[in-house]
Amino acid sequence: MDYRTDAPPILRDFLTYHEAIQGHSRKTVDEYFLDLRNFFRFIKIEKNKVSRSAEFDAIDISDVDLDLVRSVTLTDVYSYMNYLSRDRAQQPNSAQTGYGLKATSRARKVAAIRSFYKYLTNKAKLLTENPMQDLDAPRTKKALPRYLDLDSSIQLLESVDGDFQARDRCILTLFLNCGLRISELIGLNVSDIRGDQLRVLGKGNKERILYLNDACVQAIQDYLAVRPGQQAIDRNAFFLSRRRTRISKSAVEKLVKKYLLKAGLDSTQYSPHKLRHTAATLMLQNGVDVRTLQELLGHENLNTTQIYTHVDNDNLRMAAKANPLGRIKPRQPEPPESPSE
Repeated sequence: MDYRTDAPPILRDFLTYHEAIQGHSRKTVDEYFLDLRNFFRFIKIEKNKVSRSAEFDAIDISDVDLDLVRSVTLTDVYSYMNYLSRDRAQQPNSAQTGYGLKATSRARKVAAIRSFYKYLTNKAKLLTENPMQDLDAPRTKKALPRYLDLDSSIQLLESVDGDFQARDRCILTLFLNCGLRISELIGLNVSDIRGDQLRVLGKGNKERILYLNDACVQAIQDYLAVRPGQQAIDRNAFFLSRRRTRISKSAVEKLVKKYLLKAGLDSTQYSPHKLRHTAATLMLQNGVDVRTLQELLGHENLNTTQIYTHVDNDNLRMAAKANPLGRIKPRQPEPPESPSE
């Protein structure tokens, strides 16, 4: 699949803008294309451009043009959201798939539609008014992040051993101290290490500089001392696999799970991303302010960072203790009277 050849011109121009001008990753742009392709497949059915009995995933959108795009209304989009929440297969290629996409998945598709129409209105100037200006996104459940406490984090670090001990301990140390995303960690190059500074390339190709504490500096030095640099197939990659290529996402996920089990922790409840949550929570609990944490984690929106302020909040604990009813203890029942003789 390549949007440059598979997308109609009106979509291709939008996707090219996001990749070439906005600097979005290829993966993000490909996801936009998939979301918009399915949306216009649905619209073609709704507008009677194809038979309602047509196989949805085989509907061709090469003829989607400005006239069709302009004809879409908010009602059409909400009908599409209803289709996604009730009738869309969760795994279209599986015979045992469930139906109905989660609110988070539907919200991402709304974001793609909003972005497309905003581009047509504000950048391409093909629409005079944005028909999706008032498009509401599905409400999503905001779950509190799961994280390891300090003792469990130490336990995890102390569980590391084996032939790749220095590398694996360095990986876990950076996760737990710097709050890196897994994509950021595997994307690190040797040139990104600059003394006590770490250059990180985050979402949307946004670069940020992190300052390394003593534990991180020591872990990096220990790994560099045994890293097979001259024999590396990818000499730029900082973390190397057994085959001396850049370590993969699946390999990092596997080693994290291995050490969670070895440390006696529940590997089904934690992941590399949960280690990022752990770093954020531990820093916030120990005096880092939320705006500094936002910059450290590479969050574009402060609201994303503020979820950590609800985890183990001392102010909430003090508020609960301040309630005068909290000091009222239940009256002990009086002992039963002895029967008279």
